Amino acid sequence: MQLDVVNAQNEKVGSVDVSDDVFGGRVKSDLIWEGVVHENAAARRGTHMTKNRALVSGSGRKPWRQKGTGRARVGEIRNPLWRKGGTVFGPQPRSYDYALPQRVGRGALRAALAQKMQDGAILVVDALSVDEIKTKAAAELLERLGIIGKAVLVDVAVDEKLSKSVRNIPGVALVASSRLTARQVADAARVVATKGALEKLQEALRNRI
Repeated sequence: MQLDVVNAQNEKVGSVDVSDDVFGGRVKSDLIWEGVVHENAAARRGTHMTKNRALVSGSGRKPWRQKGTGRARVGEIRNPLWRKGGTVFGPQPRSYDYALPQRVGRGALRAALAQKMQDGAILVVDALSVDEIKTKAAAELLERLGIIGKAVLVDVAVDEKLSKSVRNIPGVALVASSRLTARQVADAARVVATKGALEKLQEALRNRI
């Protein structure tokens, strides 16, 4: 399978061979789901918290004696059974991240790229760069390439000028090929990759589940 390589003016300047092992075959949507769920979980802040009986304000004095009053026994007004008392087993700050096998992560990325290939949503360019740090320059580059809406730009190394230029464009992100994830690919309408980045991805994902 071959893909055309275009320049910044969207003119064909060559072609690149893509591997059927990476971009062909059945799309394993279950792996994409695993990768997206894992990244969403890792991105959660997990700062939620409720106060238990030790943290709510109030006296620790026993309101009345244990026996002989006819009322239920109670130890303090911060009792979780009372109004304004502590919360039992409430949420506490924690990380939602969990270990995902590397083979599953690579398989998710490969499946997401294969889906974009089937949809014709992958564009290969010879280079991704701008002459100056300006959002207008990045927007004009995307317009010449025919990129509308959400897109992920992939290069071997992130160009600092382009990175700062696209960060104000909603739905557009520039990432290095070594840090590309299945969630970024699945969430984008188009994937724009340099020839070098595409070759790096093929090398990393070929013949691996």
